[in-house]
Amino acid sequence: MPSPCAPLAKRLHFPALTGLRFLLALWVILHHLTGRGMMLEAWSLTLPLELANIVRGGYLAVGTFFVLSGFVLARAHASPEWSGASLFRYGVSRFARVYPVYVLSLAVMLPFIFESRVAGKSGLLTNYGLLLQGWSGLMPVSWNTPAWSLSCEIFFYLCFPFFAIALGRLRWTSVLAATVVACLIPGVLRMLSVPNAWKPLFHLSDFVVGIVAARALDLLLRSGNPLTGRGHWFYVPGLASGATLIAYPGVLGGIINLNSALRPLNALVLVGLALGGGLLAGGLSCRLIVFLGKASYSMYILHIPLLWWYLRLGPPLLTWIPGVVLALVYLAWVVMVAAVVFRYVEEPANRYLRQRMLAPSQAKA
Repeated sequence: MPSPCAPLAKRLHFPALTGLRFLLALWVILHHLTGRGMMLEAWSLTLPLELANIVRGGYLAVGTFFVLSGFVLARAHASPEWSGASLFRYGVSRFARVYPVYVLSLAVMLPFIFESRVAGKSGLLTNYGLLLQGWSGLMPVSWNTPAWSLSCEIFFYLCFPFFAIALGRLRWTSVLAATVVACLIPGVLRMLSVPNAWKPLFHLSDFVVGIVAARALDLLLRSGNPLTGRGHWFYVPGLASGATLIAYPGVLGGIINLNSALRPLNALVLVGLALGGGLLAGGLSCRLIVFLGKASYSMYILHIPLLWWYLRLGPPLLTWIPGVVLALVYLAWVVMVAAVVFRYVEEPANRYLRQRMLAPSQAKA
């Protein structure tokens, strides 16, 4: 039997980036588990401040996810021209990718939603159902907190064809200029008094930097430079610099916020992992990690609904078990559930929706 970390087939272009998704999802979950009153709060307080900053900084993984989203879309769907048919196929693929597991997450939450006595529940349900949380600011419920990021993704998907055309033919000077401009977007929005509640607008720069990073990778691969397999030249300094900024945020001195400082470093890491090479890229490319990376969306969007059930059914009966053990059991449960959901819900639903929604248009063609 082959090792679960045997090399993947060459048909996977950037397996290390898929594996990275798994680590990012774990980081987000750790951020939630170290919150006030959560299972890992006491443990996190025993850590050195710099390490605690990194562990609790899992919310920063969402920005990396956005950069990665722009990067992957630019590699998969970039086209100098878009027709009505290609736009429809693109829209169907994005809907089929996001919505089925999101609906499942709401279904898992239904008992808690029914129990909730918050005012204006019908309006809040509409907000959740239409993925508008990212435009609403703080909400009086936390049925599935991470879902706000899907509001951003939907907005990015709508914007992508425009950016794909505008950024798809940049040269090196324009790549650097576009990166700088994208990183300045949040500051400009604040100067214009755009509400902070409109998260999709403030995170659009992450997505754009991902598209620009994909263009940079194209230029590197076409330049004839022997960089394939030497991606560690990029991702090692990118990761080291990013970890330093997260551990010691004071070094920024208020000149730039942490999210903005990490944005180009995220791009550097993604380009490096896409080029491959080095221990990290090799480890993230193994079969087991890549499979878990594919299941990372299910992990991300289901971990809070599963946490609601875990906190209700587990710890009241197991108060004598240390929080670290409870957290490890919960993490193992989330990973197992996500793997099953990916294999038997997410992938089949994705295929079914694509076939059902695209078949009529293909038949007409």
